[in-house]
Amino acid sequence: MQLEKQQISIGLSNPKNPVNVASILRAAGCYGVASVFYTGQRYRFAKDFNADTKAFHKTIPTIGVENLKEVVPKGAKVVAVELVEGATPLPSFTHPDNAFYILGPEDGSLDSRVLSWCDHVVYIPTFSCMNLAATANVLLYDRLAKSNYKHGDGLIRKSRDNNNQTKI
Repeated sequence: MQLEKQQISIGLSNPKNPVNVASILRAAGCYGVASVFYTGQRYRFAKDFNADTKAFHKTIPTIGVENLKEVVPKGAKVVAVELVEGATPLPSFTHPDNAFYILGPEDGSLDSRVLSWCDHVVYIPTFSCMNLAATANVLLYDRLAKSNYKHGDGLIRKSRDNNNQTKI
């Protein structure tokens, strides 16, 4: 039993923190993301200092681009994740089968020009803004939780760390 191959890509707008991007790559590996795109120079300068302990950067294409709009995967609905008035709360959002999720920088917001070409804009209801990597993890978990995934001991055995052989 396993998670089915999904049609998910992530776009990061000018990320600055390599630890956050590494954490997003780990989440991407855990939740079946096909590719990660990013804009800007800040991550490019710092990416050698990443903390991708599962080395998902070797299996998930992580590609620097000039403009995220130019790399929207074929047939994907673009979903921006941003704390912006008028956005849909994530708990009531239905994820598209083929999604390109766009997340803003750690120290800023997605520009209104980016939001204008997105199919959906969602936000995660919290009492304060979340870290970029935490946002990606919550978003991807929400997608999984709302899906019809196959679950059970087979998935647990495949997903857990090699040092964990615990059973109940």
